Amino acid sequence: MSRTPIVVGNWKLNLTLNEGLSLVTELSNQLAAVRSVDVGVAPVAVSLNAIAKKLEGTCILVAGQDCFYEDRGAWTGAVAPSLLRDAGARMCIVGHSERRQHFGDTNESVGKKAAAALEAQLSVILCVGETEAQRDADETFEVVGAQLDGGLAALASDQLDRVVIAYEPVWAIGTGRTATPEQAQEVHAYIRGRLAEQHGADRAEAIRIQYGGSVKPANAAELLSQPDIDGALVGGASLKAESFSAIVAAAAESVG
Repeated sequence: MSRTPIVVGNWKLNLTLNEGLSLVTELSNQLAAVRSVDVGVAPVAVSLNAIAKKLEGTCILVAGQDCFYEDRGAWTGAVAPSLLRDAGARMCIVGHSERRQHFGDTNESVGKKAAAALEAQLSVILCVGETEAQRDADETFEVVGAQLDGGLAALASDQLDRVVIAYEPVWAIGTGRTATPEQAQEVHAYIRGRLAEQHGADRAEAIRIQYGGSVKPANAAELLSQPDIDGALVGGASLKAESFSAIVAAAAESVG
């Protein structure tokens, strides 16, 4: 089955509104001819609406970097999926390792966020990945499997067509250290196999699995040439139009 690659830039806590608007202006010009790759950017929440308006009519979608699982109420500082949708987002990242590490996200809460985002008509990018200590202890599959199961626990199989899985080994995020194509492919294949066991081979074959973790133009083509790697969730390299566009170009080349 042919899966359309998806490349999303996670800006994290970077770029002022004007800087973000300047970046997406460059991106919309550089990527205007792209048809074979789904492209998105995830700006900081306070810039999301303006970025979404700037990108109207382009091929670039806007994603939230996180969401809360309640729609409204006494939750100071939280952002509901419905508010992201109202601001112009069409996707939302959930379960990023930085949210798990620094903000207390658990497999259970990530699953609730994924369900809430889908309920608000957002597509979901569900992040999974092991730490360096867990990899060294040969716990990669155990950890990734538990995160995958928790993130999808509240979802029906027919909702998975709006879910992208992002494998991001924590030891490769922002470190300059990247999983080898073989290491990444091994975990991607494991994820697809686990999805097949739980949701059927046909559905698993259709689900896109991104790689994230120090993806840059120099390594993108080799990573994206792997059979189970269907795109990239890009951090630092997404903050410059030239490097992000080069990664999108590598994704386009991977499908011929």
